[in-house]
Amino acid sequence: MLSPTDLILVCLLPAPRDMEIARLLGWYRVPLRTAPKVLSVDYLAFYQPAAFGARGGQIEFIAPVHGHELATRAELLRDEADHPRAHEEYYKIQLGGLEKLPNPVLAKKWKRLTFLYTTGEYLLQAETLNDLVVQDDERKLLWKSLRERAENSKLYKTDLPDVDIDPALLVALLGIKEVTTNYDGEAK
Repeated sequence: MLSPTDLILVCLLPAPRDMEIARLLGWYRVPLRTAPKVLSVDYLAFYQPAAFGARGGQIEFIAPVHGHELATRAELLRDEADHPRAHEEYYKIQLGGLEKLPNPVLAKKWKRLTFLYTTGEYLLQAETLNDLVVQDDERKLLWKSLRERAENSKLYKTDLPDVDIDPALLVALLGIKEVTTNYDGEAK
């Protein structure tokens, strides 16, 4: 369960279909090109916009984060192979089960939200999105914690050219003697 010291990334859940993907399949997608700097957080909190009808304009659910990986949109949403961004990379954030907040956090004045970092303490006490904004000295502590998480997590190189490169050539160019993978298939 959520604790006051947990790091939270509040993110937009564009449509009810995305809620079902998170609930049933256990993942959430973020385009690599617009992703926030740090994804190594404890929980995602899902902001539901007007597309959710009467349940829009609020944060109603959170989910624990278990990790993330890169995948193309086409790999994530196989029924959208012809989508204009089908070949773009996305972070696939693996989630635990969705948890309903005791009290939803209402948007009130805020109508647009993409990403916002906060803490479990703020989320548990918030009545509106404005209450999630971490202020003053606590904000410095939040950013310090996020920087530490970023340094301790595996970061992806995003400034590489978008071309197909033969792995053998890449190994030769970088002077790597051997590439091995761990049990999850990640290079180590």
